[in-house]
Amino acid sequence: MLLVIDVGNTNIVLGVYKDDKLLYDWRIATDKDKTSDEYGLLFEQIFKYNGLSTKDVKNVIISSVVPPLMHTLPAMSIKYFKIRPIVVGPGVKTGMNIKYDNPREVGADRIVNAVAAYEKYGGPLIIVDFGTAITFCAVSKKGEYLGGAITPGIKISSEALFLRTAKLPKVEIAKPKSIIAKNTINSIQAGLVYGYIGMVDYIIEKMIEEMKEEGEDIKVVATGGFSNLIAAESKYIQKIDKLLTLEGLRIIFNRNK
Repeated sequence: MLLVIDVGNTNIVLGVYKDDKLLYDWRIATDKDKTSDEYGLLFEQIFKYNGLSTKDVKNVIISSVVPPLMHTLPAMSIKYFKIRPIVVGPGVKTGMNIKYDNPREVGADRIVNAVAAYEKYGGPLIIVDFGTAITFCAVSKKGEYLGGAITPGIKISSEALFLRTAKLPKVEIAKPKSIIAKNTINSIQAGLVYGYIGMVDYIIEKMIEEMKEEGEDIKVVATGGFSNLIAAESKYIQKIDKLLTLEGLRIIFNRNK
């Protein structure tokens, strides 16, 4: 079996594949202060609860946007799974030409998403990842990573509003019944949810304009924790694929094994 681990700023998403089939997937909180032993014991508990053994895992691949965990999780893999993992980064074959000023600056998660989306849906396409930050990535018809945009995620904006204002409360991020809200909590929710829907659609619209030479059939795919909340209301997003990053890790592993 193949263990795939995607380390984000808020959550670590991991999954187990047998051949090309995803058997299990889990989401745990990212804690950059946890040691390799703490993560190892946590992974062992998750496996045991699902009737799996760490000995069943023959390969591991990791992508991370959290520098403190770039050593912790590979060390965990070596100690608890007896496997030196592939870590997505410079020197790892992705099969994708990166048209960035400095390709090393592109987050591993963005490349992994782009690889998976192009493999599954073809190009040209735009991938929107609703994580701690919202990333927009453009891929050409030929499968080249063209670049994109990054904005603060909806949770960051919600927390900033609470921290930087004296009287506004912390609210659950949820879609209210109406944008003309009748109380403070719903007013904040309306501003966050509908505001982000508008921002996401405008950025996609501008990206589509800049990709005109790629043709008119530009697919738009969403992934990430808040994709259901925002993407479901978007004019442009055609597909929500919550496990896109895990699929990308599996594809990249197969290209490097």
